[in-house]
Amino acid sequence: MIPTSTIEAWLREDLGHHDVTNDVPGETEGRLVATERGVAAGIEAATQVFEYLGVESSTAVGAGDRVDAGDVVFRTEGPARETLRGERVAVNVAAHASGIATRTRTALEAARRVSEDVAVAGTRKTTPGLRGVEKRAVAAGGGDTHRLDCSHMVMIKDNHVAELGIERAVERFRERASFATRIEVEAETEAEALAAAEAGADVVLLDNMMPAETAATVEVLPEGVVTEASGGITIESLPEYAATGVDVVSLGSLTHSADALDLSFRIGE
Repeated sequence: MIPTSTIEAWLREDLGHHDVTNDVPGETEGRLVATERGVAAGIEAATQVFEYLGVESSTAVGAGDRVDAGDVVFRTEGPARETLRGERVAVNVAAHASGIATRTRTALEAARRVSEDVAVAGTRKTTPGLRGVEKRAVAAGGGDTHRLDCSHMVMIKDNHVAELGIERAVERFRERASFATRIEVEAETEAEALAAAEAGADVVLLDNMMPAETAATVEVLPEGVVTEASGGITIESLPEYAATGVDVVSLGSLTHSADALDLSFRIGE
């Protein structure tokens, strides 16, 4: 569920203080229609916008469902003024989320051509204020959401290593984290990956390695250490990384570079 305060902020940003454009009397019906093929997401957030304004909605597809051009995503019924006031915000949210879900599904299908087991994950490269919508969209596309925020997992990155070193960083954060919190260490070389595993990392992120180097590093890491490949991986290069034996391949582009799915909100017949 999207917090009411978030919906209010979205609408306030779009409508301003003197909205004449949408001052239309009467009742009306509307429908959100896909104008291209993709994967639906952001539906709950979009319908919440209408419902906040007193416009009833009914969904025709669920998050993660395939849609084709011409398919109805959801329908609305209520005051024309409020329907028009909610239209642009609702469409923008659903289009953005559906674009992420569509890109994630494409990435997952590329990975599945070579591996049935590797997880395809997002990252923390999300739009401020929209992380919940975007992470749900990754899940709708079949991807793994990765950590939702900094409290979900300790991620020891290059800047931490520069300040503390791998061993000291793992020791420091292990002392401060809950027993239930995993620790992941970013490694740029095979030597760093081995040092991270020896220091007690639960997950080793192989950062900006080529596929051959990634595969070789996975081979030498101890059993039980989860491996993740990340850094500059595209959907085109994803199958090469999925074939290396890593457990997870993460792509920031799932959220920061997804094209919005083309959706259109139509009133009347």
